[in-house]
Amino acid sequence: MELVRVEQLLEKYLEATTTVAEEKELQNYFSGKEVAPHLEEYQAMFAYFSGAKDEQFTKQVPLKTRNNFIKWASVAAVLIFSFGMYWQYQATPDYTQEEIDEAKMVLAMLSNNFNKGTQSIGHLNTFSDGVSQINHIDHFEQQTNKLLRNE
Repeated sequence: MELVRVEQLLEKYLEATTTVAEEKELQNYFSGKEVAPHLEEYQAMFAYFSGAKDEQFTKQVPLKTRNNFIKWASVAAVLIFSFGMYWQYQATPDYTQEEIDEAKMVLAMLSNNFNKGTQSIGHLNTFSDGVSQINHIDHFEQQTNKLLRNE
């Protein structure tokens, strides 16, 4: 095999773009005795690859056994949760007409008392307006006194 072709294939190999047939050519070249001196460093790498290809793993690997308890416990938990959600929404109380009328009466009394309290606050607004007018008169008097003293 000519040296230029080997260098091109080696460049492609290092870029991971070679085909299986091209890798076979490189393997044959580097397993031979006539390797260019500047390419001898790759000879050890290809020798390792050819030896590693023949190695086999002989140790027995135990398969993991699935724990059925966890699977069934999770199924049971989902069922219990679903049943609880169903039960919660089914347990809404039904009120009698008497209870509804009593609740309406209580809310009407609450509304009436609230309105009375709001009217009482209205008187405070009138008082606040009167105090505000007195403050304006007091301010007017102070300004008048300042003007008269300066003259």
